[in-house]
Amino acid sequence: MSSEGSAYVIRRARTGDVPGIRELVEPLVQRRILLGKEAVTFYESVQEFRVAETADGQLIGCGALHVMWSDLAEVRTLAVADPWLGRGVGRALLGRLEGDARELGLSRLFCLTFEVGFFERNGFVDMGSETVDPTLYAELVRSHDEGVAEFLDLARVKPNTLGNTRMLKRL
Repeated sequence: MSSEGSAYVIRRARTGDVPGIRELVEPLVQRRILLGKEAVTFYESVQEFRVAETADGQLIGCGALHVMWSDLAEVRTLAVADPWLGRGVGRALLGRLEGDARELGLSRLFCLTFEVGFFERNGFVDMGSETVDPTLYAELVRSHDEGVAEFLDLARVKPNTLGNTRMLKRL
């Protein structure tokens, strides 16, 4: 992929990328766009991440796909370095995560975001008060994963997510 003469590739993240992923995410944590995570959390989920990297090895973006159920995954921690905003990096990362979701046989993607316009331009819609059927709810509510709690719109995650929009895309 290329943007204004500067090539980048999207690839699977490696453990050595975790410090760079944290550097990409930290400014968004400071601006309260993303929730902060401990280093161990990034290492535990490194296999879920894709990164965008320039030809000289600089990480310029990241994003993760976290499977939540047989047909459902969450797009997490989608971040692009400020100088690369508006240059297609986020769209390319999201496209790769969607491809990964299709390979896994998933048919729905969830995200919790302040970047509503970006996700709308990429086919996501506001979930509003949409819920899942009671049988699936009973299974999902057993999860300790915060993303699942956000998807279900559980009261315990409200202090951390006020102002975010729950969005969904059908693949």
